[in-house]
Amino acid sequence: MQTELRLTEDGSHTLFVPAIDESYHSTYGAIQESRHIFIEAGLKHCPKQYVRVLEIGFGTGLNAFLTLLEAEVSGKQIHYTSLELYPVEVSKALQLNYPEELAPEKRQIFEKLHTSAWNEEIPTTPSFTLKKIETDFTSYLFDHHFDVIYFDAFSPEKQPEMWSEALFSTIYAHCYPGAILTTYCAKGIVRRAMQNAGFTVERLEGPPGKREMLRGQKSL
Repeated sequence: MQTELRLTEDGSHTLFVPAIDESYHSTYGAIQESRHIFIEAGLKHCPKQYVRVLEIGFGTGLNAFLTLLEAEVSGKQIHYTSLELYPVEVSKALQLNYPEELAPEKRQIFEKLHTSAWNEEIPTTPSFTLKKIETDFTSYLFDHHFDVIYFDAFSPEKQPEMWSEALFSTIYAHCYPGAILTTYCAKGIVRRAMQNAGFTVERLEGPPGKREMLRGQKSL
């Protein structure tokens, strides 16, 4: 997909996709949105020391980079699996300013997230292992269970096939007890799909520019 580099209000970049008229992140702030939804509301609520994270939509690599940084602070060991059908061009990804905004000394590590091979496990740091899988989530056959799920697909208006009850049920079946799923989308149809799949769902305060978000949990 053709993308355009754009600056969001917190000073961090996002990518805009003209073909579907949608950005990868909130225009109010890419970093603050991702941190709020996936790190603060998701990863930090998992008590385990070894955490398997599943991300739906690798995109700009921002969620992965924030998770890598959080692993270094928390001491957690993280295995990070990300499913992406349309990888961002490496040349475009390397223009993103996330390292400069978050950890300038880790620019090479951020670049490694994008330049590392697809469909292979890559030990990126001592506390973070990455496996990017180039695949269609709607037909992917899972072979692992997960503790934390970042559901970061494009919106239901743009990609309705990604938000079905059947797909949330597939994720639920591959969650460990107590697993947490977070997403920026708070639409009723998504909340009901998550609930019907088995998740206990709560509405949480969203990041700047968004009133609400959703967090689901599998029972212990």
